[in-house]
Amino acid sequence: MDYLKTVVPSQLLAERGSNIVVINPGSANIRIGLAHQDAPFNIPHCIARHTTRATKAPKRIVQDQLLNPQVTTAQHMERERAYDIIASILKIPFLDEEVVNNSFPRKMGRVDGYTNTFQSNRKEAAFTWTNVLEKRPDSSALEGSSNKGEISEAPAQEEGTASQEPDLSEFKFREYICGEEALRISPMEPYCLRRPIRRGHFNISQYYPMQQVFEDLHAIWDWILIEKLHIPHSERNMFSAILVVPETFDNREIKEMLSIVLRDLNFSSAVVHQEGLAAVFGNGLSTACVVNIGAQVTSVICIEDGVALPNTQIALRFGGEDIARCLLWTQRHHQTWPPIRTDALTKPVDLLMLNRLKETYCQIKEGEVEAVAVVHSYEDGMPAGSHKTRLTALNVPPMGLFYPMLLVPDVYPPPPRSWFNDYEDMLEDTWHSDGLYPSVNSGFPMWDSYSFFQTKPKKEDNIGLADAITKSILSTGRIELQRRLFCSIQLIGGVALTGGLIPAVEERVLHAIPPNEAIDTVEVLQSRTNPTCVTWKGGAILGILDFGRDAWIHREDWIRSGIHVGSGRKYKDSYFLQAQAMCYMNS
Repeated sequence: MDYLKTVVPSQLLAERGSNIVVINPGSANIRIGLAHQDAPFNIPHCIARHTTRATKAPKRIVQDQLLNPQVTTAQHMERERAYDIIASILKIPFLDEEVVNNSFPRKMGRVDGYTNTFQSNRKEAAFTWTNVLEKRPDSSALEGSSNKGEISEAPAQEEGTASQEPDLSEFKFREYICGEEALRISPMEPYCLRRPIRRGHFNISQYYPMQQVFEDLHAIWDWILIEKLHIPHSERNMFSAILVVPETFDNREIKEMLSIVLRDLNFSSAVVHQEGLAAVFGNGLSTACVVNIGAQVTSVICIEDGVALPNTQIALRFGGEDIARCLLWTQRHHQTWPPIRTDALTKPVDLLMLNRLKETYCQIKEGEVEAVAVVHSYEDGMPAGSHKTRLTALNVPPMGLFYPMLLVPDVYPPPPRSWFNDYEDMLEDTWHSDGLYPSVNSGFPMWDSYSFFQTKPKKEDNIGLADAITKSILSTGRIELQRRLFCSIQLIGGVALTGGLIPAVEERVLHAIPPNEAIDTVEVLQSRTNPTCVTWKGGAILGILDFGRDAWIHREDWIRSGIHVGSGRKYKDSYFLQAQAMCYMNS
């Protein structure tokens, strides 16, 4: 204990972090790395598998996409109303006020801090198609080497084009391709893209069976461990794993992930921590309202003195990818987008491009925000086409965080509710032995309001970010804690890097507090760590500080009894903070 009071974090991480892998799985990206690393690998959480298209049925490039997704008339009208509300706030023209015959060009405004960066990388702006071929292994090659990523031996293709009829006597298609390479596969190639997690849950549907989701998670994580961290399967028993999971995950999902880590990936032991708690540790805090704005989900939860308060949890089904799709809709409405076929739902490479444009140009500020940019078209395996265009209303899409009707949700259905009828509460021993806090799922049951193909968002999805933060903090019920939390808001996730977001959150949360509440100050704390990976860094710190290892699960125990109903050993959730960690944080 005295040692933990005096040692610095970097020393602890160096001493104990060399054989601990921290895994922070998200819907769109997974952050993974050794605990002693400064930053994790941030990799698109997807896999493309080679398929034989023997039938004449329409090819499904993305396995879990729905046929003919449509925005309803009501959604379109709500989106236009939301745009006009935002336009009045930002002091820009309303949606239908575009001057068609104006002979004078509209005033151009630089996006400070971003334009120059994009200019310097403009030569590398276009994505190139992934080379899907590799040299056939000789007879002595080890089985399973088809996805080693050694594609340099594949036959050279014309720049940016896909192979139409490759010589398969010497080369073969790679069995599967993970990460960003999977998103850059030409639609002409025989591959099917899969995303095992969507909107904060396993992406189970009639198109994507449960067992295939598990197999894909295993394949992606195994590929990262081998190719990025250089940890072969034979050496995994010398490593432990820390799972930093979103609050949206159901107990059943956490249990299946533990099975993948311990049984399939062969780690010797593992522990689970929640993202909200990991985030405050990543920034050296003990009390905060954590607002995690990810690619597909925004979650809010309050932490008090190192303990998460489950009844404050709110999950919103929108994030950075929705802002990127809204950017495309805004440009098309203003007729500033080139006449190219851009489809963020069915063409993954287009979503990559839109995300880059969003990160480069979008920000929140008053007045017209416009910029000249180069956008690209990706058509049927041909080299990327470049189109110089003027992007307009760049401050509107990120305001969709506060007015989510601007961000029309996609039409993917949630997993069937029956899949979560798992009567074993893995937290039973934790909660019942102490009797201090409710179950992790007591605040907002994620799936109770869903039927199998219900696409209407649940109640919380219709509120904006400011209302969600206010509702979460006020639900604590104690005025002294509420005042602390309103002055300790922590924005994390990739979208937290959006220019102007912090003052926008402070202003709008202050206005969202009911006038009868005795609170007059709102403050968003500057993140000490990159907001994109602060949960990963906090998970590493929590794992290192867990000196007693009471919460760790060992592989043999898990395989023998951990996944059976009524098993004697349960894992402990990180809503309970180890005494060593609290002592360290308060020193």
